[in-house]
Amino acid sequence: MRIEGSGYSRMSEINVTPFVDVMLVLLVIFMVTAPMMSQGIDVDLPEAETKEMSIEDDQIVVSVKRSKEIFVDRYPVAIEDLETRLRAIYETKAEREIFLGADKDVPYGFVVKVMAAIKAAGIDKLGMITVPLEEMQG
Repeated sequence: MRIEGSGYSRMSEINVTPFVDVMLVLLVIFMVTAPMMSQGIDVDLPEAETKEMSIEDDQIVVSVKRSKEIFVDRYPVAIEDLETRLRAIYETKAEREIFLGADKDVPYGFVVKVMAAIKAAGIDKLGMITVPLEEMQG
């Protein structure tokens, strides 16, 4: 299509190069930040030979650090408040399943207290998080 009186014609194509550049920059940003977004508390887990389980995004994880600090997902909770907090979280959920990850140096008696609070909150299934043996040896 030529406009009368001018030597220029209209361009009917869309230039997608800037769009591709922006998308590549966003892809790089997401690739760099995605590993940093994993949730959880650093706990030195014990090693055990077990089959692998998948933890979905909506699963609750209780973590116990070496210093006997307890976290529900990433939020600190006192042992006295653990049962109440878990009851509040699970009162609307039909599936009552939780995962427990305790540092291998936490005294066994303290881990049992945490497990008792979880059971007292009415949670049916308790999964223990460990590190597979081959990861520890490699």
